[in-house]
Amino acid sequence: MKLSINTLLLILVLFAAGITKAQEQHIQRQEYYGNTLNVGVGLGYYGYVGHSLPVLHADYEFDIARNFTLAPFIGYYSYQNYNYWGDPHYQYRDYYYRETVIPIGVKAFYYFDNLLNANSKWDFYLAGSLGFAIRSTVWETGYYGGTTVNDGSGPFYLDIHVGAEYHITKKTGLYIDLSTGVSTLGLGFHF
Repeated sequence: MKLSINTLLLILVLFAAGITKAQEQHIQRQEYYGNTLNVGVGLGYYGYVGHSLPVLHADYEFDIARNFTLAPFIGYYSYQNYNYWGDPHYQYRDYYYRETVIPIGVKAFYYFDNLLNANSKWDFYLAGSLGFAIRSTVWETGYYGGTTVNDGSGPFYLDIHVGAEYHITKKTGLYIDLSTGVSTLGLGFHF
């Protein structure tokens, strides 16, 4: 049986197309997470609960490597607490203070979607935030005691996060970010 050149070329093209299709089925999807603005609101933990205003947070993610992004961030929270002042044998009086904190830094995200074989509607991540916190403390009028609030962290800001995002549309998602300091619920805008 003699094959024509056209028949041979057709067989080669079909064979190459079959190999390409098989390779496409075995390649994991490559998803990009960067170019995302995350804006959230939430609550602080520990002594802040019941004494604080809502926490505000914003970051913008940039792709660095596969499944890894870096995001400059800024946050804001303010809380009220009490300090006791006076002679313990004579009189104690509690004076309130309000502290405002603005953390600024970089948040590193690692996404586990491929490892978890997640649906394209979901993103799952582990993250860490590193930066510094600008703090301002205002004391009640009439308080003359010490005005230093020592929370142990100083000017540094460190936080560990675990989170998930559900993509409502291709450009918008709803996320939850649980952390060791503040947790937020918010929207992600993908550009």
